[in-house]
Amino acid sequence: MGALIAAAILFGAFFILLFSGVPIAVSLGVASLATALMFLPVDDATYIVGQQMNVGIESFSLLAVPLFVFAGNIMNTGGIARRLVDLALVAVGRVPGALAHTNVLANTLFGSLSGSAVASAAAVGSTLHDRQKEAGYDPAFGAAVNVASAPTGLLIPPTTAAIVYSSVAGSVSVSALFVAGYVPGILMGLVIMAIAYVFTRRQGYPKLGRVGVAEAARVFLRAVPGLLLIVVVVGGIVFGVFTATEGAGIAVLYTLALALAYRSMPWRAFKEVVTRTVVATGIVMFLIAASAGMSWVMAYTGIPGAITDTLLSVADSKAVILLLMLVVLLVVGTFMDITPAILIFTPILLPISAELGMDPVHFGMVLVLAMCIGTMTPPVGSVLFVGSGVSGVSIERIVPKLLPYFAGLILVLLAVTFVPALSLGLPGMLGLLE
Repeated sequence: MGALIAAAILFGAFFILLFSGVPIAVSLGVASLATALMFLPVDDATYIVGQQMNVGIESFSLLAVPLFVFAGNIMNTGGIARRLVDLALVAVGRVPGALAHTNVLANTLFGSLSGSAVASAAAVGSTLHDRQKEAGYDPAFGAAVNVASAPTGLLIPPTTAAIVYSSVAGSVSVSALFVAGYVPGILMGLVIMAIAYVFTRRQGYPKLGRVGVAEAARVFLRAVPGLLLIVVVVGGIVFGVFTATEGAGIAVLYTLALALAYRSMPWRAFKEVVTRTVVATGIVMFLIAASAGMSWVMAYTGIPGAITDTLLSVADSKAVILLLMLVVLLVVGTFMDITPAILIFTPILLPISAELGMDPVHFGMVLVLAMCIGTMTPPVGSVLFVGSGVSGVSIERIVPKLLPYFAGLILVLLAVTFVPALSLGLPGMLGLLE
């Protein structure tokens, strides 16, 4: 009974504050302190919650988050996106509706490098919007393709979502999470391309002109330095050459060297990149600290165990429980960004997945994929708003065009959930699973 009362106070206070317009991190901290005060003296509650918030960000592995954010911001400003778009144009230029497929492929490449769906939607969408318009594409269709494909990079490493999940989930290997994201991320991109192909054939959108061998080689060579970042950073982390944090530092140095070599980032732009990184890092770290306080309150009051027992008592079927979890995650994703959602719901749902015999790496992929879908759904879909902004198309016009992609991505989510090999096959082959 005490755990249920604590849960009612904690989540009641959190959602009341959240829907009142209070920032998520502040809502988490206030709700956690209010719940702790119901079970502990004032001095103990304030000291312990504050201490846990501090402990929550005292992690060497979390240093990778601001470094990867910094590297992503450098790439977004340093001319790498343009080279990746050109490479994607060459790769899929002979397919009907080539510009739509280019959008998907470029978002997958750039998103995996930058680790940001928002940056990918902005960089790739703004680069291709005018070309799609000139080719006669429906602007709402082009914006929908951009919005649907931008989150694919959140699954394909290097990705900060995996690092944040690893920090909350405990002893879950970042290397295993990185490798586990490849198949779900690629599958996500292929499904989006298949749906786009159906619509582009129906509308008769054109192919691009044939590109000569010499031109294709030139475009590929221009993109190789950016693509090598994946090989260097992810390969080094997966094969134990360096840690995720060290790999993030190498990513910063590498992308900065590319930006200087391309002469595409003047001093003023560099200062803006640093400012954006500091602001984004402050927000993420405050969220992590506040969620650490919330996690301690939940553990102290027994909330995760009570929720696990309640859910397991409601349904005996593993499939039904998994479906209920997916519904919860998809609903949460409609009004919460991916980082706070991972921080809040991992401590709640991870014990349930463990009771069902689900590997934590597998659960991490399910969680991140569900949140990827959430980034493109109203009312709080960050990628949806960015895609609307760069295309100049209203959200009301984009959302109907997104519905087929929602359906396809939910099928991908179901496949990843109920076929563990899609997530665990590659890390298992490389001996990364415990």
